Amino acid sequence: MEIEIGKTAKYLRDKQGVPDSAKEQLKEFNRIKKAIFDALKEQEMTIPQLAEKLQMSKPDVTYYLLTLVKYGMVVVGEIDDMDEYFSYKPVK
Repeated sequence: MEIEIGKTAKYLRDKQGVPDSAKEQLKEFNRIKKAIFDALKEQEMTIPQLAEKLQMSKPDVTYYLLTLVKYGMVVVGEIDDMDEYFSYKPVK
């Protein structure tokens, strides 16, 4: 067997397969990501506004939203009038 440098993850995935739990977590993440993008398409929103609209807890919205910020899919906008929360908007 010829060894390919940098192919460890591919080798393990082919050998062991991807667990069903990982597949389900990815589906859930993609569902929530789509819901966040649909909400932000209408207007910039803060974390409490997103939590209310998506009927999710603030910590969950924060986790998913900041993951999208980390990977450059969402950017931070202006701070609200009360200087409490930043607004977020999708990258165009």
